Amino acid sequence: MERIIAVANQKGGVGKTTTAINLSACLAEMGKHVLSIDLDPQGNTTSGLGVDKDEKENTVYELLLGESTVEECIVPTVCEGLDLIPSNVNLSGAEIELMGTEEKEFILKKQIDLVKKSYDYIIIDCPPALSMLTINAMTTASSVLVPIQCEYYALEGLSQLMYTIDLVHERLNPELILEGVVFTMYDARTNLSLQVVENVKSNLNQNIYKTIIPRNVRLAEAPSHGLPITLYDSRSTGAESYRMLAEEVVEYGKNE
Repeated sequence: MERIIAVANQKGGVGKTTTAINLSACLAEMGKHVLSIDLDPQGNTTSGLGVDKDEKENTVYELLLGESTVEECIVPTVCEGLDLIPSNVNLSGAEIELMGTEEKEFILKKQIDLVKKSYDYIIIDCPPALSMLTINAMTTASSVLVPIQCEYYALEGLSQLMYTIDLVHERLNPELILEGVVFTMYDARTNLSLQVVENVKSNLNQNIYKTIIPRNVRLAEAPSHGLPITLYDSRSTGAESYRMLAEEVVEYGKNE
């Protein structure tokens, strides 16, 4: 049974794209067949997986507008077993262009339904906003993974995201669940990181992954080289952390 996971948080800078890239790469490293979908107009998942976002004629933008097929949009990445539907800045205009379209919340789902049987995992990187693109991700996905940065305002906006997930579950996708929360950018040297983790755990009655992603220089450097952390520095703490998260995600799927 394929699993489709949307990586979402309307706050920017929480390690969402880093998580989407490296979770995808670690699942592929485990021998899973993975499709990564870049649904963010910034296209950082695309470039972070070694694909030139400005050179691709068929991106998720053309897919949503019906100008190309899903098969035409899928490209290989630097990782064996990991495919990608790329994105670039053109996607920022999609919301306005789709305004009058019928069932616009389900455009991505209808396309991904055609290929999902070919993959074990599909990971969708959402934009940092509760937009029509994010709604498309949530109608396509079976679950939502929420990265939370270990900082003072970590819980800010989380209730709104939970409300959106509940609303999509209720009205558009009854199969959608909250996959869980993963802490990112954890700094063991500060009391604040520890306090944030304890605060979220006490306030959130949801699955919280045991793996905590640390602040790691190698993790920050990897995207500029167009590589996931597993290929950029396979033995770094960042790589080991994302491998542990991937194992937890696989295990969580078995227990559902």
